[in-house]
Amino acid sequence: MSVIDWSERRRARERRHDRIRKKIFGVPEKPRLSVFKSRRHIYAQIINDLEGRTLVAASTLSPEFKVRAVKGTKAAIAKAVGEILAEKALKADIRRVVFDRGGNKFHGRVKALATGAREKGLTF
Repeated sequence: MSVIDWSERRRARERRHDRIRKKIFGVPEKPRLSVFKSRRHIYAQIINDLEGRTLVAASTLSPEFKVRAVKGTKAAIAKAVGEILAEKALKADIRRVVFDRGGNKFHGRVKALATGAREKGLTF
């Protein structure tokens, strides 16, 4: 078994994401919650694919996150981002979304973000 370099891993994730995006489409009644994670940060946004517009977004770089000053594991931080995103979505009158894991496994940080969003009232 050989070691896979980072570019091959990235291309594999992009291929998985393309496969997922063929099946998932966000409409105004049920927009798409898209997740992207880098090594240091996690980003989530709710998108209306018909208009190509981002309705709400949250990340570890957003001012709302920095105010909370969340410390701990990467999963705990991702959960806080999910909670912030859900709060913003509920203010924008978005209650139901389609979850797009972005080619990542539904595990770890991605799962923690989804859990945080569900706990604050988003349905998917």
